[in-house]
Amino acid sequence: MTVTSREFNFGMPWETLYGYSQAVQAGETLYISGQLSHDSTGAFIGTGDFALQMSTTLDNLDRVLEHFGARRDQVVETTVLVRGLREHFDTAARLHSAYCGDHRPTSTIMGVSDLALPDQLVEIGAVVRLDVTR
Repeated sequence: MTVTSREFNFGMPWETLYGYSQAVQAGETLYISGQLSHDSTGAFIGTGDFALQMSTTLDNLDRVLEHFGARRDQVVETTVLVRGLREHFDTAARLHSAYCGDHRPTSTIMGVSDLALPDQLVEIGAVVRLDVTR
């Protein structure tokens, strides 16, 4: 059995620099790399503002879902990496819950000592099943 795959990128320089894709679809499963807080030109958004970074990161996750015609309720897993987890946990939980709505994917949230960009406070990856119907 052959599984078809396709990739998606925003066209940001760090995709080539680091050698990865924003997302890869393999069959009916979509694997989304850790998203971060940037605009469509790659400019970082939200220095020092965790809530803004979290919201923008989730917006970028939506951009990937949209490219593949996927919905939030098809997300089966999220991984949330947070610098300063004790300080930001309540905000992360509130915004993650609001993003998911009534849908409850599996999720792992981890405190980390550093992320790729100096001012980056959050990164969110996901796994999506495109064949999930609700």
